[in-house]
Amino acid sequence: MAKTALDKDLDKVVRLETATHDLSRSLAGPGIALVFLFGVLIWASVSVTQGPLSTLVIVAAVIAAYMALNVGANDVANNMGPAVGSKALTMGGALVIAAICEAAGALLAGGDVVNTISRDLLRPEAAMMDAPRFIMVMMSAFLASALWVNLATVVGAPVSTTHSVVGGVIGAGVAAAGFGIVAWPMLTAIVASWVISPALGGFFAAGLLALIRHTITTQADRISAARVWVPALVALMIGVFTMYMALKGFSRVWRPGFVTVLALGIAGGAIGWAVAVPWVRRRSEGMENRNKHIATLFRLPLIFATALLSFAHGANDVANAVGPLAAIVAAAESGSSQTGSVVLPIWVLAIGALGIALGLALFGPRLIRTVGEKITRMNEIRAFCVAISAATTVLIASALGLPVSSTHIAVGAVFGVGFLREFYSNQGLVRPQVSANAFMVDPRTLNATAEDALANDQKRERRRLVRRQHALGIGAAWVITVPASALLAALLFFVLTSLIRF
Repeated sequence: MAKTALDKDLDKVVRLETATHDLSRSLAGPGIALVFLFGVLIWASVSVTQGPLSTLVIVAAVIAAYMALNVGANDVANNMGPAVGSKALTMGGALVIAAICEAAGALLAGGDVVNTISRDLLRPEAAMMDAPRFIMVMMSAFLASALWVNLATVVGAPVSTTHSVVGGVIGAGVAAAGFGIVAWPMLTAIVASWVISPALGGFFAAGLLALIRHTITTQADRISAARVWVPALVALMIGVFTMYMALKGFSRVWRPGFVTVLALGIAGGAIGWAVAVPWVRRRSEGMENRNKHIATLFRLPLIFATALLSFAHGANDVANAVGPLAAIVAAAESGSSQTGSVVLPIWVLAIGALGIALGLALFGPRLIRTVGEKITRMNEIRAFCVAISAATTVLIASALGLPVSSTHIAVGAVFGVGFLREFYSNQGLVRPQVSANAFMVDPRTLNATAEDALANDQKRERRRLVRRQHALGIGAAWVITVPASALLAALLFFVLTSLIRF
């Protein structure tokens, strides 16, 4: 029956309401972000000590908040993606866990890497740079890196915010005082860490997956093997986390020695093992002896490993959000570009912590799905290997005060897992299934069919395990980020210095 004019009008109203609802949802995130930036403006106006450079510090605080939003939107996806892709966590659960742990890591343990970003990359004393000019350098670097990461988030590219900040600082510094201002030995060490960190992430993840495969998933009695090895893996995870918290998490109030840290790690691992043994036994009772069911035993450990990784990321990458701001505050208070050791006001760290958490909640889901679903297929075991290996690498880097890229580490771990499984497949560990009826046909036809099935199966397996086109795109983004943010920072420095005179 044909629609009446009233039905058509009602359909138009419904479509208009749907479009309005979708538009309001798309504008809610930017609106909340603007409210946050305005709140930071008010907060900084109250927190900053009045002085000749206080206005620049307040503006820099707003830029820092903008950068923190972008760090949360882009970088945190690397931590949450595997857990969401394996269906161990829902998107909402991942956002809540990440927001809490990222903020806690930034506030409790975000210190050493901030000094590296804010103080060690440039040598302003070599160019006799005064405080106002040094502040302009840092503001230009800050704004350039934030704009670049924002653009990458819009197009769905998981770039490294560490790359962006370092590139911005170098570009603005060279524009202000030439190549002599850059501390090239420090830059060399950082660049080396960018190469080494994804390799380490991939190596640790592949090694852990190989261990689980050898000890659990290829055993005849997988349940008995899991009752032995899953608690051991949980003990390893808890021990690493305990050692890190003792070494870094409470460094502002307590600095234990190496022996104490090691003892606490062993004790934490023992407690984790003691708790995990009865838990694994209860969960495995009546379970089918299949890898799909064994993988569910890793779900809760994966959630804890993801939380650990988020804490480590907050400690390490808060430098990307507030490192230049810390240097700006120190230069404004001292009146000199030679700030020495940067003391972090709590309001500076709070901007980074809150901004990262809010950016994740508002803009993170898209990139979480990209990392968790589009690079390789995940289950709980593979995601656990990625999370715990990436967490260990980031924790070590943060303890050493080295601003490695968590993007490189996490993506390297993802590809390490995928390529290891692909290696097993190429070694003939994945075989096509031939039915009994196949033996009723001509042997030559059977051989051809089996060969075709094997070839097609291997092709499908390669596509399913590692999507190489994403590796090329991610690699291109990594290469472009440093020069792009450096050039943008240099341009912004020239623009800002032409508009603001001191």
